[in-house]
Amino acid sequence: MAERSEKERKAAMAALRKAYKKKTRQNRSVASYAGILIALVLIISCLVSIVSDKVELSEKQQELLILQEKAELLEAENASYESILNEDDERTYMERIATEKLGYAYPDERRFYDTTRS
Repeated sequence: MAERSEKERKAAMAALRKAYKKKTRQNRSVASYAGILIALVLIISCLVSIVSDKVELSEKQQELLILQEKAELLEAENASYESILNEDDERTYMERIATEKLGYAYPDERRFYDTTRS
């Protein structure tokens, strides 16, 4: 009976080893799937980050172009103001601004306005 129990014990140990190997193989496959899943999530998040950075860069470049155009317009306006300030005939300039932009007129001057336009 001791032989039989020894055989049974060996068979039981072999069955335990087989079950343990099977379980560790399953654990390894679950771990490998988890690793692949984590890697995919990281890759997708990196791609999303890259795309969002490209979009933001494009928007900033458009904004830069608009600001450069605005700066050029302001520099041209500044140059015209400087040329006006450097002129000797300041009175003519002041009269032109008063009549064209502010709507002033001389006391003996008559102005006619078209009121048919909306």
